[in-house]
Amino acid sequence: MRKILVALFVVVIGLAACNKKNDNCNYDPCAVKAPASEITQVETYLSGAGITTAIKHCSGLYYEIKGPGTGSSAPTICSYVSVNYKGMLTNGNIFDQTTTAPAAFPLATLIESWKKGIPLLKKGGSITLYVPPSLGYGASAQVDRNNNVIIPANSILIFDIELVDLQ
Repeated sequence: MRKILVALFVVVIGLAACNKKNDNCNYDPCAVKAPASEITQVETYLSGAGITTAIKHCSGLYYEIKGPGTGSSAPTICSYVSVNYKGMLTNGNIFDQTTTAPAAFPLATLIESWKKGIPLLKKGGSITLYVPPSLGYGASAQVDRNNNVIIPANSILIFDIELVDLQ
């Protein structure tokens, strides 16, 4: 029940924030940037993992487009997106993922790295994001309902995302 209420709240806030009748759909993906020290941490991780094909975004996010998608348009900050995803720590631990059905969200309500990375795709596309902490959850540890830490503070995050649909 709590998840439903949280999801409903997120949808209402997202739609209010991105009412297409006003000008709130403008978003500069380069306006929020990770500090140089965090970018260096991501680069060190990528080098150590032998990942040489990741592309650096102007924000300091790194990404690999696995498939660009075939839709007619890419999502904007005011889009409502349906995605399949898997979120991991650099040690390979999965902290969240879709299992039976895509998750749907207003893009404007998501973490900065998703706001920057998902618009690089069209419907059906897939991407891996390598996220500096400040473009993820930053200095805030994320805990489960039992107060167990699932994402330590200042973690580099890795997301495999497939854009299933957009509105």
